Amino acid sequence: QVELVESGGGLVQAGGSLRLSCVASGNDVRDHPMAWYRQAAGKEHELVASISSGGKAALYGESVKGRATIFRDNVKNMITLEMNNMKIEDTAVYYCNCAWLNLWGKGTQVTVFS
Repeated sequence: QVELVESGGGLVQAGGSLRLSCVASGNDVRDHPMAWYRQAAGKEHELVASISSGGKAALYGESVKGRATIFRDNVKNMITLEMNNMKIEDTAVYYCNCAWLNLWGKGTQVTVFS
């Protein structure tokens, strides 16, 4: 069974840092671009960051630009998102996505508190 499994969410103090990981099991995603999205309560899905299959090109959403880094380990089939200077408005469920395979993870909740 193909799935994306996110981990690393939880409570983060404003100004702190976050590291989320996504592992693809049952399928090899190393040939495909991957992305992190998030959805805050009452809002639409928002692109946080995406990364090319080779990991050399990345794209960031405006709200996280300069605070986020996405990278991947194609040996481990893992995609990682790091964010710093966390803000209250970063509170959301964060999802891992492989658009090519139409795959979404179940999401991991991130809550930023002051």
